[in-house]
Amino acid sequence: MTDLSAFSLQGKTVVVTGANTGIGQGIAVSVGRAGARVIGVGRSSMNETAGLLAELAAPFVPVQADLSSTSAAQAMFDAVWDQHGPVDGLVNNAGIIRRADAVDLTEADWDDVMDTNLKSMFFLCQALGRKALAANRPARIVNIASMLSFQGGVRVASYTASKSGVLGITRLLANEWAARGINVNAIAPGYIQTNNTAALRADPERSAAILGRIPAGRWGAPADIGEAAVFLLSNAANYMHGAVIPVDGGWLAR
Repeated sequence: MTDLSAFSLQGKTVVVTGANTGIGQGIAVSVGRAGARVIGVGRSSMNETAGLLAELAAPFVPVQADLSSTSAAQAMFDAVWDQHGPVDGLVNNAGIIRRADAVDLTEADWDDVMDTNLKSMFFLCQALGRKALAANRPARIVNIASMLSFQGGVRVASYTASKSGVLGITRLLANEWAARGINVNAIAPGYIQTNNTAALRADPERSAAILGRIPAGRWGAPADIGEAAVFLLSNAANYMHGAVIPVDGGWLAR
């Protein structure tokens, strides 16, 4: 019988940003199922996520915060550490997207996306890094990258820049912290069934074109990303640093 203990998160406290819906919700549920106490962070209500975790009898703490503000993000993390004890894992999932032709993208659309997707992501990593290093505690960070960490995309200049940056920062932090007990890795989701892709899935031609390139022949589910996050947060990934796992149904292989 296979020993699955290395994949357990029993007794761990994991912060998941953007946990109210979609990929973040899927990660929160998977992490809770693996035994962790989940602290879900976001701007909107997390009642649905709380209900799903309650069904699993998994402890869940909702925290409201505006992650577009670096100072608010850092203050939130410090408060969580002080009120709920040391954080063992951080999943930086919160993100936004703005679509426009490159010639039309506004500075506000650039700044809004970069502030949430990259700037606050880095400073949340920094907040955990500072505390874990000072306490000589191990920690795990999982950053949510994108297919656009590898590809250019169209009409999403600020999003592409931010997700390329997520991958770069993941590697940089791994270089600095790997020998000091902090694992920093990333997941790059493919096309996942979420609210953000509802319009694409509702367009028969666009959906068929997307599915035609995915070897698995289906859209991904939030749980597909969640289970990959559990792996990277667990002891099974002890020797993984600076890695990015595409969870894309084979999209990049096509």
